[in-house]
Amino acid sequence: MIRIAAIGDVHAGAQPSKEWVDGCARLAAEADLLLYAGDLTQHGALNEAEALVAPLKDAGIPVVAVLGNHDYNLGQEHSIRRMMERSGICVVEGSATTVEVAGARVGVAGAKGFAGGFSGASASAFGEEAMKAFVKVTRDAANALGEALAQLSCDVRVALTHYSPARDTLYGEKPEVYPFLGSYLLGAAIDGCAVDLAVHGHAHHGTERGITAGGTPVRNVAMPVLRAPFNVYEFGD
Repeated sequence: MIRIAAIGDVHAGAQPSKEWVDGCARLAAEADLLLYAGDLTQHGALNEAEALVAPLKDAGIPVVAVLGNHDYNLGQEHSIRRMMERSGICVVEGSATTVEVAGARVGVAGAKGFAGGFSGASASAFGEEAMKAFVKVTRDAANALGEALAQLSCDVRVALTHYSPARDTLYGEKPEVYPFLGSYLLGAAIDGCAVDLAVHGHAHHGTERGITAGGTPVRNVAMPVLRAPFNVYEFGD
């Protein structure tokens, strides 16, 4: 049995919350791998990221992460990533990694992703240069995610993003903000490969469970949705 813990959107301040510290202390007993779906920080400050990462150093299991939009806010995303990698956390951004857990190979491909909307209500690369540039960010992220997923050779394949690849997990959010919470292009990239699970955050008022247009299971693991330090998803007998 492979046990994958996942969480996002803890939004740490200068000091980690007791709930987060206590959750990290339980990780090794409850899971084989942790996926972090972005927004470590509240404001994008390095010291906030350090506060979140500190309890993970003794967690005793591998951690794979993407950054979120909050982590980019102050332009310190490169420093945050370097700090995470020095702490033993694998950050995937248009890249992939394979982790040996419970006698199996779990492949994780990740990208922060971006906004743009979903089928029937999405932005298109037409008109002003600003709109074309907006859509290009999402398209480039989706293409990088798809290429990273395709290179994996593993027993369980997981797509890790911050923005949502599916409309389903946004239910509970105001429909007007759906286009800012994810993109169908991420879902199309995921459906182009044999993905066992797609994990994202960002949608604080959304729904945990959904599927992509192609039928890939999707989980919104934003902490305000889970109301817990993490949730565990199991694969195998």
